Parts: sequence; structure tokens; C-alpha cells
Amino acid sequence: MTTIKITQFALIATATVAATIALPAPAHASGGFASPSGDIARDVFTRDDGANFATCDIRDHTYAAPPKPASCQLGGWGDRVNMVQGSAPGFSCHGDTNVVPGLATLRYGQTRSAGPMTCDSEPSGVTCTDTSTGHYFRISRQSYELG
Repeated sequence: MTTIKITQFALIATATVAATIALPAPAHASGGFASPSGDIARDVFTRDDGANFATCDIRDHTYAAPPKPASCQLGGWGDRVNMVQGSAPGFSCHGDTNVVPGLATLRYGQTRSAGPMTCDSEPSGVTCTDTSTGHYFRISRQSYELG
């Protein structure tokens, strides 16, 4: 009888611990969007910390990226731009890519927004704007502009 109670207690304790251990919540649930060409992946979302955010990766580009900072020890540079609401956009040092198979397509002429952060898909590239500040970035295979 004592062995059964100990076993039952151990099973209940194990189940309780397992139920309280959870994987961290994702930063956003949208999963991002790809341009119709599949060369550009972007997302605009509200992060877990409440900040509105826009990010854009480009797989193949012909523009000259700005010099890679010495602090960037990861492989990716010059192909991802990030912008947090209220801040100027900038290139991001990264070790991954957002250009992956299976992303939903954001057709030309369509827009995605999170708060005042808006990204527009056009044949000439992607433009993301923080309408609260006027900061923006444009990115295409041939060029980029940060403002």
C-alpha cells in the first residue's frame, strides 16, 4: 500500500513539473511573408515586449552593402534591415535567414501593419515605414535606402 502511494505521488509530481515547464512563446505569430519573387521576406509585428517592429531580409542582392562592423561576428550582414517603432532603421548582424520556403506571399500592392509600422510590397521592392516618426527603409535586389 505504501509503495502504491509513493508511486502515485511520484507520478503526480512528475506530471505537475512537466505541466509547468513550457517552451518560450514566439516573438510573433505571423510567420512572415515573402515577396511574389520569393527573394524578399519581411514581417511586421508587435514583439513580446510590446514594441512594434519591422524586419526585411533579401536573399539575392546586387547592391553594395555597408561595411561590416567589427562587432559582427556572425555570417549575415547587409541583407537584413530592422526597424523598431520610434527608432531609425539599420542593418542587422545575424546568423540565420528569414527567407525560407513556405512563407505566405504578400502580393504586390498589399500591405501589412502592426501599430504605426507598415510594410508595402511593390514590384520595385519593399518599403517599411514608421508612420509615427517618418523613419523608413526601402529594399530591393538593386538598392536600399534607410531614412
